[in-house]
Amino acid sequence: MLAIDHVIVVVPDLEEAARRYEQQGLASVAGGRHLGHGTGNRIVPLGRSYIELMAVVDREEAAASPLGAWVERRLAEAGASPAALCLRTGDIEATARRTGYEPFPMRRTRPDGVELTWHLVALDAALTGGLPFFIRWDVDELDHPGRAPVEHRCGAVGIEWVELGSDEDRLASWLGPHELPLRHVDGAAGPHGIAVARADGEPIIIS
Repeated sequence: MLAIDHVIVVVPDLEEAARRYEQQGLASVAGGRHLGHGTGNRIVPLGRSYIELMAVVDREEAAASPLGAWVERRLAEAGASPAALCLRTGDIEATARRTGYEPFPMRRTRPDGVELTWHLVALDAALTGGLPFFIRWDVDELDHPGRAPVEHRCGAVGIEWVELGSDEDRLASWLGPHELPLRHVDGAAGPHGIAVARADGEPIIIS
């Protein structure tokens, strides 16, 4: 089973992005540093999913990292915008065999000192080709970033859908059978928009 885990939105400055999202009623919490990649993040928790605001926080370190360099490049090309879709999988080994990418570990430490660890598959495919990548969290469910306690003034409860650009046949082959709330749109591969569902009212669209 695949599920939307999070959408990366690249931003030039984390604190400024937090203020901008707060104006829409979306609260965020400090995330942490991706060691060795020169990037940091803030999290907009949405239950079983979240939006990850990601920025370069150490330019020298980022220049030596594919992830950090990608964030810089995306910002130069498109400004603050949705940039990558991450899907949660219950069988990371099967996903690795199907896609041909090996799982690799990552970690970051939250401001409260808790270390979060996870395995990714096919991040390279997201950075170079705009395809979704995959994650397995190696943490207790309550430590999943989407579970962080916040109060959204807008009543946000989850991600309703994600607009995704890609060749439809290529995407279908990449994902296999699924029931993901994805909407295909014309344009470059990768996410184009996010609908944040609200308990009462129209979704908030982030693009």
